[in-house]
Amino acid sequence: MNVFLLGGTKDSINIIKHVKENYDAHILTTTTTEYGAKLAREGGSDETIAKPLPKEEIIEILTNNHFDLLIDATHPFASHITQTSVSIKNELRIPYIRFERPTTNFENIDTSHIHYVDSFDEAGKLIKDKFPKGNILHFAGANTMEDVLKYIPPERFYPRILKVESSLEKCEKLNVDPNHIISMTGAATLKENIDLIEKYDASVMITKESGEIGGVIEKIDAANEKNIAVIMIQRPKIDNLNKNDIVSNLDELDIKLNTFFKK
Repeated sequence: MNVFLLGGTKDSINIIKHVKENYDAHILTTTTTEYGAKLAREGGSDETIAKPLPKEEIIEILTNNHFDLLIDATHPFASHITQTSVSIKNELRIPYIRFERPTTNFENIDTSHIHYVDSFDEAGKLIKDKFPKGNILHFAGANTMEDVLKYIPPERFYPRILKVESSLEKCEKLNVDPNHIISMTGAATLKENIDLIEKYDASVMITKESGEIGGVIEKIDAANEKNIAVIMIQRPKIDNLNKNDIVSNLDELDIKLNTFFKK
């Protein structure tokens, strides 16, 4: 099978490895960064594209190269590309799978420090109103900084980001001190999060509800231990996404694949 994979997440790397090990498949993975493409190649992807792709270009690639399957394994908060992938699926009537990591199970977790909001704009307003003192650890990526920084001074702001050119340019544009930038290379451990809270004298942590694979539990546990607030942005809802197209683990992926193809 010829697979077009919208990637850039740890989930997508796991999918690449699993599909290559268990199926006769050729995989083209798209990511928004060269770093993501490098990880995809290391995971076994046959081809990669390392740039954001508009809808028309994705359609052109899918039709001109006879892809059999479109898998969207982008981040739960990359709502625009998932909305686009749903639209492409409906237009081309191509077999389609949305791999969506499960939401975090908070059953045995102390959630008393968590404040839920629906957007980064709301997060910025909440910090301005409720947490006017102390520094802010931003564990939510470079693309979300601007909405927060509309309400708080950059002097209080410490983003943990991937140190790529585009992210560093965003920091410069938003007047974020280069000494405040925390280099990101994957989800942090509990100890690493505690160390960051202590080092930067943080009173607030911003994070997405990105699932356990995104290190959410370690962030909450660290915040609980150091008695600081967690501003958690809840996942966006995707219009027209059919729940029957969604899988949340590799076993469910196999079931879907075997409805489309034989091993």
